[in-house]
Amino acid sequence: MDSGIGLLPAATAVRRLRPDADLLLSNDPDGMPWGPRTPEDLTERALAVALAAAEHRPQALIVACNTATVHALPALRAALEPHIPVIGTVPAIKPAATGGGKVAIWATPATTGSAYQRGLIRDFADGADVTEVPCPGLADAVEHADQDAVDRAVAAAADLTPTDVRAVVLGCTHYELVEEHVLAALAARRLPGLPPLVFHGSADAVAAQALRRIGAEPAPDADPTGTLSVLLSGRPGQLPATALTYAEGRLLAATAPAH
Repeated sequence: MDSGIGLLPAATAVRRLRPDADLLLSNDPDGMPWGPRTPEDLTERALAVALAAAEHRPQALIVACNTATVHALPALRAALEPHIPVIGTVPAIKPAATGGGKVAIWATPATTGSAYQRGLIRDFADGADVTEVPCPGLADAVEHADQDAVDRAVAAAADLTPTDVRAVVLGCTHYELVEEHVLAALAARRLPGLPPLVFHGSADAVAAQALRRIGAEPAPDADPTGTLSVLLSGRPGQLPATALTYAEGRLLAATAPAH
């Protein structure tokens, strides 16, 4: 679940681990974006999206949205667990900080500087030099597949990122869809002679955690029999056209829809 297509990386990661998994994507075109909403309003929207998905009795629910995880995860777990395990999405600060050095965390303005993210840095940064980089407009640009707006937002965030960072944490699920654009922008500003940047998204770890929570093993060689269903603010629908501009969306669209 997510407000929009930020759920594509996590869904694709699940599909790669389990080609036989039936996937239900539940998002909220009527209520997006969630970021500017108050925590209470966001939680209400997230609960509606989650409960719509819960009617289909999934084995687990991935909250594929950092902002929703920050504000709504306790309410979602209270509503659905223990019957449906709820897996949140946390910025990959701990693995990025391994080995120290400089780390940048790209996130939405709502997440950057939040008590939640600052707590993760305090608990898991392991002495690394962390720079929080707000990325206003980037998630929205990705959502609408507006390449010019993506380039502008990425360039603005790259200007705020130290030129000698060792690792970059993509602290919004939308950003993983444009990782190559982020890499190119940072590489153009990078000091010469430094090793390649290491990127840390959340999708692979979240997918693996979802399988663990339901007691399933990865089986990437399983028969690709998994189906795909989509809920749009609770209504059955299809992947939005903008999803198909990304490799992750095209991979998922190649799956036969559920009926």
